[in-house]
Amino acid sequence: MLPLPPGQVEIPDFPRWGLPEYVLRWPEIPGRPVLQLGGDVRTPCEVGLEELTSLQRHEQISEFHCVATWSRRGLRWSGYLFRDFYERVSVPRAQPNAGAYLVLRGLDEYWTSLSLDDALAEEVMLADSLDGDKLSVEHGAPIRLVAPAHYGYKSAKHLCGLEVRRDPPGTKADTEHPRGRVAREERGQGRPGREFRAMYSAALASMLQYYRNLKRPGDS
Repeated sequence: MLPLPPGQVEIPDFPRWGLPEYVLRWPEIPGRPVLQLGGDVRTPCEVGLEELTSLQRHEQISEFHCVATWSRRGLRWSGYLFRDFYERVSVPRAQPNAGAYLVLRGLDEYWTSLSLDDALAEEVMLADSLDGDKLSVEHGAPIRLVAPAHYGYKSAKHLCGLEVRRDPPGTKADTEHPRGRVAREERGQGRPGREFRAMYSAALASMLQYYRNLKRPGDS
């Protein structure tokens, strides 16, 4: 087994995680979930998730690296390669112009972005199943992005929208890195990754306790 990336520690569980203003939102799943395709495209449209069954299903085992310095190994995701979706569904249906960036939006109003090159990497996928079970709301139902080479904040949960952009869309916070690549420890911007690492590592125990105790409204 390969060593973990710098500054990461392995944990045995996979807690629901995210920015506080989003992680407490447990969106209702629409009766017919769709992905809205828009931005710099000729034909804004929507794609029902049932249409993804025209693509070949894909399964992979990946590591998940959270920017807060924890990692979970051996997650078995199932769904569809994002590259297949983009090239075989998004391009012919929405007819994007010369976009270089993608904005990913969730039902919880969370958004993040990836360069198109990063999004089309071979391990990036749209997952609707985790470890053999249908994806739960806790982990991003009805479908989520999985981008193993990037910190978890790039793997948007509850995915419902995709926008093509010509120019970098920016970030939600000054400290969020536009690319967030794990191999380069792009935890944030404005300071070296090792400084973010030290800050998150010092708070990891208390953060883990908080997120492990999260419960969906109505659960006892």
